Amino acid sequence: MDEHLMQRALALAAENVATGGGPFGAIVVKDGRMIGTGVNRVTAMHDPTAHAEVVAIRDACANLGTFQLDGCDLYTSCEPCPMCLGAIYWARPDRVFYAASRHDAASAGFDDALIYDEIGLEPSARRIPFVHAPVAGTLRPFEVWNANDAKTRY
Repeated sequence: MDEHLMQRALALAAENVATGGGPFGAIVVKDGRMIGTGVNRVTAMHDPTAHAEVVAIRDACANLGTFQLDGCDLYTSCEPCPMCLGAIYWARPDRVFYAASRHDAASAGFDDALIYDEIGLEPSARRIPFVHAPVAGTLRPFEVWNANDAKTRY
């Protein structure tokens, strides 16, 4: 862990608050250099997925011209929420370093406990019900995918 890089993620988070954003910042690093940065842009972009980690992953992937972050580390000002955790696993960085915990975030009003709890429930038992609604052709996209020899696996 490089303390300077963590301090940079924390500075991004604090700077973002000063300009009206949320208190989260993230940096993607490869071979010791920053290749992507992000701050929480949820309210600024009217986008509930614009968390610092997601923004940093998007930036790093665009800069690298790839959809995976092999050989990269992610530094983030706070333990990632469940959505960001999913994005991180899809991006596949080597490591994630975080400063504040999810409990620290909850103390500041950013409590993800409900989402962590909802993940373990059956879809129909969730606060927002998820209704399985298969129709004719439901599996067709997967059949086309499986038959495509030119696909890029991810």
